[in-house]
Amino acid sequence: MSELTQKTRLTNALKGESVDKAPVASVTQTATVELMEMTGASWPEAHSDASKMAKLALASHTEAGLEAVRYPFCLTVLAEAMGCEVNMGTQNRQPSITEHPYKKGVDDLKMPDNLAELGRIPAVVEATGIVRDSVGEDVPIIAGMEGPVTLASDLASVKKFMKWSIKKPDDFKTILDFATDACIEYANILLDSGVDMICVADPVASPDLMNPATFNDTLKPCLSKFAEAVDCVKILHVCGNVTPILDMMGDCKFEGLSIEEKVKDVKEAKKTVEGRATLVGNVSSPFTILSGTPDKVKEEVKKALDDGISVVAPGCGIAPNSPLENVKALVEGRDEYFS
Repeated sequence: MSELTQKTRLTNALKGESVDKAPVASVTQTATVELMEMTGASWPEAHSDASKMAKLALASHTEAGLEAVRYPFCLTVLAEAMGCEVNMGTQNRQPSITEHPYKKGVDDLKMPDNLAELGRIPAVVEATGIVRDSVGEDVPIIAGMEGPVTLASDLASVKKFMKWSIKKPDDFKTILDFATDACIEYANILLDSGVDMICVADPVASPDLMNPATFNDTLKPCLSKFAEAVDCVKILHVCGNVTPILDMMGDCKFEGLSIEEKVKDVKEAKKTVEGRATLVGNVSSPFTILSGTPDKVKEEVKKALDDGISVVAPGCGIAPNSPLENVKALVEGRDEYFS
């Protein structure tokens, strides 16, 4: 097979089609302090400034060698536009939600009629244009966003959201449906701006937080509704050991499922979702990319490929203090494997 463009390779791999070699990308957070210092584009400014956002996102491709450009760098853009208050964090700490607009209940839910103009959404849209001008059509652009479960918990507060899941199932479903509609609208704004793929990170859907039965009955329909309404290649990332819900995740109609190293039996995971989704991951972000060596990174890359991972990637967001040489080793490990 002749060498594919990076965009075609990633698209084919996520769809389970043939590739010349496995792509290497991060579908989750890509910025590191080293890249911030190299580019002069640092957090927290790069969360809001389109030019800095684009410059920092591009660096993970041009300096670290990752075969996609992925941004923004947090899971608060849509939440903020929907009325949450956000602490913008520091150079090495991501933004976090500090105030929730619907913690008193779901009676006054209101969808903004100008979502594309709110908060940092215009900056993300503008950054997309800058990135596309820089990389052309052959490099894939991945936009990350919070998923409906995480957005719903941000809107209500995690405490209320969990409480409603047990004591007020109608309110729980109402806020989830509302969040799902907002996620669909935002994802389509991103697509219209020119991104190629969308990674939905939904940490609150994890079996660490939500009962797998709840995932099956209530969360899976929301994620499936999102997937059906957003017409592009999509990746679903859920944190933690998702083995108990992996079969259900396979039903959510996302092309790729991003998994952490906490999923111990990748070969079995691949069998579980075969024909429905491909696996992305699962080189450990905290234990290997942050605190390991390039050789350890390469070793995990090769094991992931042996086990049937389709897209080599960090298992979760790259920690900001990760050494650049360890991020570069993701591609080096893949190259050695296919040499």
